[in-house]
Order: sequence, then structure tokens, then C-alpha cells
Amino acid sequence: MYKSFFKRIIDFVAALIGFIVLSPIFLIVTIGLFFANQGKPFFFQLRPGKNGKIFKIIKFKTMNDKKDANGNLLSDAERLTKIGSFVRKTSLDEIPQLLNVIKGDMSLIGPRPLLVHYLDLYSDFQNRRHEVKPGITGWAQVNGRNAISWEKKFELDVWYVDHLSFLLDLKILFKTVLKVVKSEGINAADAATIEPFNGN
Repeated sequence: MYKSFFKRIIDFVAALIGFIVLSPIFLIVTIGLFFANQGKPFFFQLRPGKNGKIFKIIKFKTMNDKKDANGNLLSDAERLTKIGSFVRKTSLDEIPQLLNVIKGDMSLIGPRPLLVHYLDLYSDFQNRRHEVKPGITGWAQVNGRNAISWEKKFELDVWYVDHLSFLLDLKILFKTVLKVVKSEGINAADAATIEPFNGN
């Protein structure tokens, strides 16, 4: 009953309240990133949701679009702005996704939505992560976030799918707050973002 009904109600109410409460921070970060990213404070990208249905995720844009002499984008680490680094470190870049939760594309808790082109690379086991809505935070995030391997991350995602419950979601929410406060496991070592998934 929780998985099929109450989870969505809790998601909607909590995301709406959360967005209203965080709206002053949302506005301040938007203004800061507007100037840091030449008028582009938001980052939009297609991501697979439940059952692989594609939706458009919204996040704060933490990297600029600077390119090298050949017109190629610089590395993630080189494009990460100072304010973007702060926003990412404090997980403020996730705030806009509350709008995705309100809309119904995402849940507060669930496997993180990854890139669309990864869909063809998953094994049948790994693809089970799409049996539930993706989340702003999840079991993998509170057990290592970007500091663990892809294989371990997918194992944790599928474990969550098999054990989804109200108490587990509360546990993940509590551990997420602790992780954010301690800034643990945000980035892989020596990188601005985790290495791309290239299949098994």
C-alpha cells in the first residue's frame, strides 16, 4: 500500500512544503548562478524514469560552458565554477528536483536517474533499478554516493527496489541529512564527477 499509494502522497506534500521553505535559498542560488554561467542558472537533461520512461530533469547548473581553442568543452573540473562547487558540495543543486517530484517524474527516495544512453548498457539485473521512480537521494547515495563503484551502486539500487518500505525511506532520509552535513562521498577521488558508466 505504501509503495503504490502513500509514497506518492508523501512525496508530493513533502516536496511542495520543502520547495516553499527553501524558496529563498532557491532564489539566491539562481541569481548567483545566473551571473556565474552567463545567464544560465539551470541545467536540463533527459533522464530515464520508472520503467525507462524519459523525462526532463532540472538541476542547478554548476559548470560553465567554456571551451578550448578547438571548440571542445573543457574538463568537468575546469568548468566547475566556485559557486557551483559550493552548491554541489552542499547538495543545493538538488533543490530544483523538488519540482520533478511535485510533477510526479521522481520520488524523494529512489535510485538516482542516470543518463539515457546508459539504458542499452545495463544487464537485466541492473535494469531493475527502473522498477520504481528515481529519487533525489537513495540507498546508494547514503552508502557511498559517487565514491563507490558502478557495480556496487547498482547492487544497492536493486536492493532498495526489493526492500522498499516507509521505514527504509525514513532511514535513507535521515542518513542523507547526515551525509550532506558531513559532505561525505560527494565526488570520486580527483574528479569533479564520477567516471562514466561504460557497461559491464
